[in-house]
Amino acid sequence: MAFALLSFLFFSALHTNAVTDAVTTVLTVVNNCPFTIYPGVQPNGGYPIPINGGFRLQTLEFTSFSIPTRPWSGRVWARTGCSYHRSHLNRLTCETGDCSTGLTCNGAGGVPPISLAEFFVPENPNSAVSYSVSLVDGFNLPLTVTPHWGSGECPVVGCRTDLLEGCPEEMVVRGRGGHVVGCKSACGAFGSDEYCCRGEFGGVGTCRPSKYSQAFKRCCPDTYTYPKDSPSVTQSCISPTELKVIFCH
Repeated sequence: MAFALLSFLFFSALHTNAVTDAVTTVLTVVNNCPFTIYPGVQPNGGYPIPINGGFRLQTLEFTSFSIPTRPWSGRVWARTGCSYHRSHLNRLTCETGDCSTGLTCNGAGGVPPISLAEFFVPENPNSAVSYSVSLVDGFNLPLTVTPHWGSGECPVVGCRTDLLEGCPEEMVVRGRGGHVVGCKSACGAFGSDEYCCRGEFGGVGTCRPSKYSQAFKRCCPDTYTYPKDSPSVTQSCISPTELKVIFCH
């Protein structure tokens, strides 16, 4: 994994002088995968859409953009196995994470299973930024979130393990060539109230981990694996000027 580490250090060095404003928070998305991905960005609760909601990254490419407002919250994921329609060149179809539009998702979310990086940037720059990686909607790519130039507890969080290997057959999503491209969550695979934490299973005491979420958790303890889950790390990261999302390692 030395190559991935060198790539990480290279991207960090490029941004050392680019991010200087202690109030501005920059989100950087890095593709360390050996194939092209199409990241999507979806704001929560009516917040502005950065970078039109989606873009393309070839291997070892990255894109940086400023969080458009304070406060702001949203999520980032990667679309994989994407191709354009021959008759509709502005129509992009992806094997995982599809947002049913073209290159830009324009505020639409991705179709599970997808690995999600989630963020909340508060209005007060002296308050802690919240960031996490969620496998509640399943898994399609390894990813981590790394905060830079913040104070307090600013751990790297995420899932470096490729969970496609060993995904139970009943949860597997296959691509056009028959290869495994995604691993559904138990909710996505079976749709029951128990696995989806709905109805009588919607409370803190009744929404419990399943054998499927526990398998995710063993590999990736720093992630959310079911709706009422808690990651194994604590964070209190004040004013990080960059939040770096890295797909694949």
